[in-house]
Amino acid sequence: MFLNLPLPVSIFLFLAAAAAVAYFGSRLTQLADRLADVTGLGEAVSGALLLGAATSLPGIVTSVAAAHEGLPELSISNAIGGIAGQTAFLAVADIAYRRANLEHAAASAPNMMQGGLLVSLLALPMLAAFTPEALIFEVHPATPLMLAVYIHGIRMVHDSHFHPMWNPQVTDETRTDEPDEAAGSGPHLRSLALQFVGLASIVGAAGWTVYRTAVNILRDTGISETVVGMLLTALVTSMPELVTSLAAVRRGALTLAVSGILGGNAFDTLFLGFSDIAYRDGSIYHAASSQQLFLIALSILMSSTLLVGLLRREKHGIANIGFESFAVVMLYLMGVVLVLVPA
Repeated sequence: MFLNLPLPVSIFLFLAAAAAVAYFGSRLTQLADRLADVTGLGEAVSGALLLGAATSLPGIVTSVAAAHEGLPELSISNAIGGIAGQTAFLAVADIAYRRANLEHAAASAPNMMQGGLLVSLLALPMLAAFTPEALIFEVHPATPLMLAVYIHGIRMVHDSHFHPMWNPQVTDETRTDEPDEAAGSGPHLRSLALQFVGLASIVGAAGWTVYRTAVNILRDTGISETVVGMLLTALVTSMPELVTSLAAVRRGALTLAVSGILGGNAFDTLFLGFSDIAYRDGSIYHAASSQQLFLIALSILMSSTLLVGLLRREKHGIANIGFESFAVVMLYLMGVVLVLVPA
């Protein structure tokens, strides 16, 4: 399906799928916020598990399909490029929230825990690339390790929400995660869950269309896998994170806005693990080129900068966003330029 389509048709279908990803992905936000209240998970855990995983479906489909078809650079660039782009999206959400910097208003122990988890998960595939290519059942040992670290990290995020060992200082601009008292009077949990699964399935199908048409565009234009992965598929499959973060900010669910990005990014690191399983020519970590390793290092720097912003909690900064948000955007733009300009 979608094979041998003319380039104009591929571009049209790519844009149509991108619109579907953005539209249906945005509708997941309200459901995730309701489920956070109904289940009692809290916005941070809901953002990581529900919103983060569901909005990551297009990216999962793209990275795993690319790895299975022997396109490791496209697979890795899509996964890591999405993380870098989504981190930059937080600055856009910061601009949308005019009262104070988002890093100040949404500071919480779970969000900072997720930031630390994200940095750790990003470091593992980079370390794996420099280890011997020792495979167990055709899978690199770093893959199950990443999954174990992720599961343990999510448990720590959950514990930090219900049993925090410390809390950020509350100011007039701090917006804490407070469950909606009317949540229990709405649709039943099962109904909400079915709606959530249905929308997530649509978003996943749109992600498959994005991948197939992107491969056609790559084939017909000769653009490198890294550029297509970082600037086409990664940004398109990351549109739900941008739309849902902006929607969460408008709803006043600031913790959900930040955790949706950080939690989604942490989950997105598992793309590499899933892709390693799907890649049949060895370890996908060892198939990474210097450009992919550069993207991983860039994402670690951007994530740690954002984490510093959540700790520093500047109320107002450059263009009414925090200095750290501004730095994240500049780092991302620098990364785009360095990827586009030949070495």
